[in-house]
Amino acid sequence: MAFPASCSLCGEELREPALTGVCEMCWANLDPWRGPVCESCGLPFVSERPGEASTALCSLCRSGAFPLDHARCFSFYSGLLRAAILQLKFHRRDRLGEHLGGLLAEVWNGMEEDLEGEPTVLVPVPLHVARQRERGFNQAELLARGLSTSLDKPRGGRGPRVDARSLVKTRATPPQTGLSVSARHDNVRGAFAVIDPGRIRNRCVVLVDDVMTTGATLFSCAQALRSAGARSIRALTLARASPQFPDTTAGNCGTDVDDFGSGRS
Repeated sequence: MAFPASCSLCGEELREPALTGVCEMCWANLDPWRGPVCESCGLPFVSERPGEASTALCSLCRSGAFPLDHARCFSFYSGLLRAAILQLKFHRRDRLGEHLGGLLAEVWNGMEEDLEGEPTVLVPVPLHVARQRERGFNQAELLARGLSTSLDKPRGGRGPRVDARSLVKTRATPPQTGLSVSARHDNVRGAFAVIDPGRIRNRCVVLVDDVMTTGATLFSCAQALRSAGARSIRALTLARASPQFPDTTAGNCGTDVDDFGSGRS
């Protein structure tokens, strides 16, 4: 990177070399959500009241319709985090991906007690081979590898491995932009398969992805993993898109995650 250069998120001049293209101030301002969340799917709550209940669940999870055992996110799909994800996905900043994956380590630490003793594997949500060839990388895999590198390893042991080969996307799907919730689920239904069940059977799988919106993609992945014999399935995403927390800066920071016509395919 030539200098002087500007931060890809705030536009301020970078005073020191930064392989990620992000200044120290912006990194410091990428804060995790510390408010109340649904105990099952991790959806952040606007009000503190759900956290006062004996079991704080969102409407989807109260209906029993959430197909994962557990899900958590680092924060909302808004502001600097949204800008960072767009830089990663559409400006070929693959070094940024592993650094963003490191942010997930803090969320992982909150899940660690629940995972203790489980044979755990990190599975990035796959792209269709044509989409990955076009993009040059899978951002979910970069996040998973960044998370794995950042985790404290057990003494004399190894942390959870990243398995980017067993779960595949078997067909290209149209972008999810503009689709209803039901149409999003129909769009990706049956689009994923496990090609090596032996690597998944009896393991705790943690799906890793950049953004969770309706959960359609993660749910379809979970179906394939359960069919392959996964013991439990959790999801860990960098961001959660929710109408409860709209991004008031979206009109000023450019393109949305699906506006490129590049929704997960």
